[in-house]
Amino acid sequence: MLKKILLPILILLLSAAAATWMTRQNPAPATIKAIAPVMLIDVIKATRSTVHINVSAQGTSSPGTRTTLVSEVSGLIEEVSPSFLAGGFFKKGDILVKIDSRNYRADLKRAQASVATARSNLEKETGLAEYAARDWKRAQSVINSKKTATKLALREPQMAEARANLEFALADLEKRQGDLDRTTIRAPYNGLVREKLADIGQYVTAGSQLAITFAVDIAEIRLPLPDSELPFINLPTRDSGIASYPEVKLSARVGGTQHIWTGRIVRTEGVFDEKTRVLYLVAQVIDPYNQEQKRWAEPLRFGTFLQAEITGQQAENIIVLPRSVLRNDNEVWTVKSDNTLVSNVVTVMRADENFIYVSAGLNPNQLVCTTLIDNPLPGIAVRYEYDES
Repeated sequence: MLKKILLPILILLLSAAAATWMTRQNPAPATIKAIAPVMLIDVIKATRSTVHINVSAQGTSSPGTRTTLVSEVSGLIEEVSPSFLAGGFFKKGDILVKIDSRNYRADLKRAQASVATARSNLEKETGLAEYAARDWKRAQSVINSKKTATKLALREPQMAEARANLEFALADLEKRQGDLDRTTIRAPYNGLVREKLADIGQYVTAGSQLAITFAVDIAEIRLPLPDSELPFINLPTRDSGIASYPEVKLSARVGGTQHIWTGRIVRTEGVFDEKTRVLYLVAQVIDPYNQEQKRWAEPLRFGTFLQAEITGQQAENIIVLPRSVLRNDNEVWTVKSDNTLVSNVVTVMRADENFIYVSAGLNPNQLVCTTLIDNPLPGIAVRYEYDES
């Protein structure tokens, strides 16, 4: 009975002794105060500099001169130039079309004969007038009269009529010569045929359209700009020289390769578009088809859609930042000296697709946060790395 009582007590004592020994083997873990995590952000340093502001636009190249060639005479087209086809190039003065000229040559010969007849009549009347003047003088000496001869007696009306007939014949000859010359249609400039509207063997009348042609000396590109962009460009005026016209870089992808052409803004269209409220600037590219010399690696064909970058004005003491740093109400988050965030309201002089141009609200060497933070609060502790991009 005594063994049954002492055995459990012995077990309990041994267990307590073992537990006490085990707890004394390792010291109690130290208590560590929890530290809130610090956000890692990217920053860039604000730097003031002088920048050239470029303005972007888009437009399509078109010819500076577009002409609809028409026939000034009637007749059958008997010959056309090998270049007289869609896409054909020609030089100024090249013969493009010849119209049957037989009737006009015959008219010219008749006009030449009329001129010869009129000259003969004038010479005849001149001789008769001289005889009449001498006869009148002899008659005066015979009858001892001082009476003045009449114009009719001196054949002055006949002389005037002969001169008028000659002038009429010469004018008709000039017209007939012009009609004959107009049977040969020559190129008015260096250009290309956009569309052929008549061909050999076709009868045309005066005023019939023969072709639509483009001059290839200049390509023009209409570039729409909103009024908010106009202050950053030196717009050309009537008194400004071409050297002061803004330069423009034009680019397009042709055949999978990016090509670049350069030109200048030469004028504006003078009025705002009532629907879109934009002002159209006109850029010109010289010799777009490389007809005079090898200016471009790829010809600037009419109808090419182009991206334009216009060289704008120079701005001083501007801080250029990525557009992504701008928050609502022109806010930019910066890092204070104690490594906490603070919001700055800035003055944005201009913004484009990639950058903002800050004229006030930031100091040089301030650290600007470029990391997009959800619901940032002033005073948040951060640690940062410089964004080298």
